[in-house]
Amino acid sequence: MVIPLRVLIVEDSEDDTLLLIRKLKRGGFDPTFERVETPEAMEATLEKKWDIIIADYVMPHFSGLDALKLLKKSGQDIPFIIVSGKIGEDTAVELMKAGANDYLMKSNLKKLIPTVERELKEAELRRERKHVDEQLRYLSLHDPLTKLYNRAYFEEEINRLEKGRFDAVGIIIGDVDGLKLINDTLGHSVGDAMLVTAASIIRECFRASDVVARVGGDEFVILLPNAERKAVESACLRIQNAVSNYNTYDSQIPLSISLGFAVNRGKPVGMKDLYREADNNMYREKLHHSQSARSAIVQTLKKALEARDFMTSGHVNRLQLWIGTFAPTIGIPEQCVNDLLLLAQFHDIGKVGIPDSILFKSNYLTPGEYAEIQRHCEIGYRIAQSSPDLVPIADLILKHHEWWNGKGYPLGIKGEEIPLECRILAITDAYESMTGERPYRKPMSCEEAIAELKNCAGSQFNPELVDKFVQLLANQNVER
Repeated sequence: MVIPLRVLIVEDSEDDTLLLIRKLKRGGFDPTFERVETPEAMEATLEKKWDIIIADYVMPHFSGLDALKLLKKSGQDIPFIIVSGKIGEDTAVELMKAGANDYLMKSNLKKLIPTVERELKEAELRRERKHVDEQLRYLSLHDPLTKLYNRAYFEEEINRLEKGRFDAVGIIIGDVDGLKLINDTLGHSVGDAMLVTAASIIRECFRASDVVARVGGDEFVILLPNAERKAVESACLRIQNAVSNYNTYDSQIPLSISLGFAVNRGKPVGMKDLYREADNNMYREKLHHSQSARSAIVQTLKKALEARDFMTSGHVNRLQLWIGTFAPTIGIPEQCVNDLLLLAQFHDIGKVGIPDSILFKSNYLTPGEYAEIQRHCEIGYRIAQSSPDLVPIADLILKHHEWWNGKGYPLGIKGEEIPLECRILAITDAYESMTGERPYRKPMSCEEAIAELKNCAGSQFNPELVDKFVQLLANQNVER
């Protein structure tokens, strides 16, 4: 197999050059070469890509040592072999110390091919090691998720700036609002995607030379040396505008970033103190932002629930109608009725955090998939706790799948430990689901649904409430 080889030959003799080329061809190489014999020609030619350099030592206007120095000056790692007609031991040692990889005599070129093969392999190993070292260096200083600088690099820069002499230094700290809610409800993959989006938006607001780092789970820092207060305020405004544009045109889940900054202007304030000042300012901002950000996220989750057909208006309206009819007959307070009507609408909001592949699976669920489905109660609970409108029913959302006999989920409570609202919802929701139209099955008759409720009384449902609901149906003269 012929091996392509790009070889730069530093040689004043065309005949010696052709001799080297013949040797390389006979050794299994297909050389593409260029010959130079002056410093100017070599400097120009080094701009091209070469696999190996073969140089004579003594030439009228140039030398092998000078050629080697030009190569080192260029910063390239190209194997450099001296092939000379006459060279002393001292000269050879000097060349090796200067960085030559090997030297050969023109009178003994039988070693040329083994030497070239060895040096090409070693050069490849050096490139691989360099690449690994660069990757390790990159990973040690960059956040693997967002590709921004990490805390280690940020702290290096803080120390450098502290030792440097700058008229002014600005620090901006940004914290993504509502990230925990997103992680808890939609999963860490969605939270990570939001962090990547936030990082990209922040990064694009600054120059490539500016230090933008992710220093914590949801926290970003920007260092701005020689920046006046007005410039730092302008930078914060750029971030806010970029976030606003993203939310207007691109977002599925609204992004909110609380910002705080501090500027050291001719004051003897250490960088750590400046960071603390910016951090405090950010948290003051977060107090104003956090609730509105969480509310915006919850509103988005509500819309997502509607889009996934868990809050179909027909089902919710009919369920609320049954609750509104049934609840007063058992004497519960009006406020509890209002909570029940809200629960009817949002009891399944936690299902936004469950993959569609599980929710809409047509055949039986595996144990793992069933366990994933059960998580929707806890997810819904966390969502409700983050929304002032839903806080009153958060505990009801958590417990709406508990069974009278204690075999429900997620807590396994039983009997009257289960809130009355949840026991009412369980019966009315089951009845409406059985008798309502569904795209995947025909509705049960009233008699069939009542028989199923009675069959599950004492296990899934509160038996006394089942009796009262069945009596309500009889009194309402429900069409059978």
